[in-house]
Amino acid sequence: MGVYINVSNSGFQRARNSEYVDKSELIAIINQTLFTEHCFSCVSRCRRFGKSMAANMLCAYYDQSSDSKHLFADLKIARHTTFEKHLNKYPTIFLDLSDFVSRYKSDDIVWQLNNRITADLQETYPNVPMKEDDDLMDYLIRITSTMHIQFFFIIDEWDAICREFQTDTTAIDKYVNWLRRLFKGGQSAQVFAGAYMTGILPIKKYNTESALNNFTEYSMINPGLLAGYYGFTTEEVQMLCRKHNTDFSEMENWYDGYKMGDEPSVFNPNSVIQAIWNKKCRSYWASTGAYDAIASYVQMNFEGLKDDIIKMLGGEKCKIDPTGFQNTISTIKNKNDVLTVLIHLGYLAYNGDTSECYIPNQEVEGEMVNAIKDTNWHHVIESINESQTILQAVLNGDEQTVAYCVDKAHDENTSILSYNNENSLACVLSLAFYYAKNDYIFHRELPTGKGFADIVLIPRKNTPKPAILLELKCNKSADAAIEQIHRKEYQSKVLQYSDEIILVGINYDIASKKHDCKIEFYTPTDRNIQS
Repeated sequence: MGVYINVSNSGFQRARNSEYVDKSELIAIINQTLFTEHCFSCVSRCRRFGKSMAANMLCAYYDQSSDSKHLFADLKIARHTTFEKHLNKYPTIFLDLSDFVSRYKSDDIVWQLNNRITADLQETYPNVPMKEDDDLMDYLIRITSTMHIQFFFIIDEWDAICREFQTDTTAIDKYVNWLRRLFKGGQSAQVFAGAYMTGILPIKKYNTESALNNFTEYSMINPGLLAGYYGFTTEEVQMLCRKHNTDFSEMENWYDGYKMGDEPSVFNPNSVIQAIWNKKCRSYWASTGAYDAIASYVQMNFEGLKDDIIKMLGGEKCKIDPTGFQNTISTIKNKNDVLTVLIHLGYLAYNGDTSECYIPNQEVEGEMVNAIKDTNWHHVIESINESQTILQAVLNGDEQTVAYCVDKAHDENTSILSYNNENSLACVLSLAFYYAKNDYIFHRELPTGKGFADIVLIPRKNTPKPAILLELKCNKSADAAIEQIHRKEYQSKVLQYSDEIILVGINYDIASKKHDCKIEFYTPTDRNIQS
């Protein structure tokens, strides 16, 4: 066992000793690529999405110095036809780049990579001589030809150098060329049975082409066959909730919302496990320097970027073209680049079917708001801070204060909308009611009764507050909004969540640019309406 070669199965052993969700069928997909033109894979996902766990699992499976059969015996991969064929059959090099960037400066990090791995190989293969002018690849070629073996190479956090030294283009280019020397040369197929890299960002592009275009990439934008192997699916979270007697709807609201290719619903796995462990749903997704690196671009408001982010805070989705992004946070050219970075970092989710991005869940929304607080978007922050006032006004039945608060939120964020329809009004109200999300689950266009209520706030479990049902109108009246609630029986659906409902009708008059509000309290016991 070495430092970088044949590092044992201890990493995956720790995962199996913990709350483990079976993702082992990933191995079957990687097995299919071995010794083929698709044997090099790069998986990029945002932080805390199971990348390192998967890397440790592959290391445990391929590492020839380990006996890992017992770790997989009860997992899905053990029933696959390729399981025995490749189990613990390859000398495996495992490299965690985040460890290197924390220890070395940019000007010597590639030298350290080359020499430390080479030194480890010399200890493992003392009978294979190394020539004075050999680099790592030269020595790997000599080992494979002498020993008649082929390696499996795993690089966890492959892009740590690109993110840590983002302004040092020389260091990044040297590192990328080091990777090209290993995996893009004519003898790479002779040396490697396969290679697997993980990172937050996809492989850096030069012009329009990936620097390592012989890698098959599986990203947040194009997850391909690996869509369901990073993050938890709905079925997996439901299983965990049943096992630990945890409310699934809370988990869904806090940590769901990512769409990965054909996988319609993906949860942040680390946050789900933390919530189960701590018996509480809250944000476990602390901010990182990666967002700070692009905060200045967000503030520059490329092509209305600020307006799009406000729309997404209000529950809207925004069109995006991610194809021009160079896969580096040091070169941001336009709004699409910023939004694409936010997708890769996990601050936004992406729907490839519609080419739209959006904020996936409450946890990420909170982190986005925290990030915005470090900008000069004062009106946005003021609207969010004042959202406590509008919630209390609704609970108190204070129609004038609600109308005033909505007027103010509209005036301060008027640039984001043409604001001439109910959908635009709903966007501003979503921002105005931001504080309510502490106690309520927020629904836009909820199916209720004989139609769809514009906005419904369902109280969270153990929250002794009434549900709130908002109906929105333009150029009509708040009374007409309340009348529609009754006519279409929107309350009937909401009553299963709460014994008391506050009905709120809000109308926007385009000519006067003013809102009016009507509030009624509805209880199912006597079916009486009290203003």
